[in-house]
Amino acid sequence: MYMELLKVGDQAPDFETVDQSGSKVRLSDFKGQPVVLYFYPKDNTPGCTTEACNFRDNFNSFKEAGIKVIGVSVDSPESHKRFAEKYQLNFTLASDKEKEICKKYGVLGLATAKRVTYIIDRDGKIVYVYPKVTPKDHAVEVMNKIKELGLIPS
Repeated sequence: MYMELLKVGDQAPDFETVDQSGSKVRLSDFKGQPVVLYFYPKDNTPGCTTEACNFRDNFNSFKEAGIKVIGVSVDSPESHKRFAEKYQLNFTLASDKEKEICKKYGVLGLATAKRVTYIIDRDGKIVYVYPKVTPKDHAVEVMNKIKELGLIPS
């Protein structure tokens, strides 16, 4: 079943799930701050590891700017925990085992999430969509776009 990606101007659908430490994660908890919601296919695969490590290596610039980074895949919280520990990931990895979040955001592939990133503003509106992502320098690309969009002072 093919779903359409959400578009710029759409309200980002709220969700509730758990992260790599078993803590509840709700998108609505971050209203008032920009959110980078990035979907990726699978923990511990080459492209996903490259992308996650790129966010890890650039995390301080997101944190200092008050931007929440959330990675989402259909892997279990336990898989996320191992992935986060192995690569010292310092941001939230949300588990979407039921594939509900992926469906809401139109990113569900055959069995996994597609590699798509959404930038969500303080009001919960989608302000930018990356339908195709190059993992290597994606975090830097996203931060530059956030500055360009005026979500934070540049």
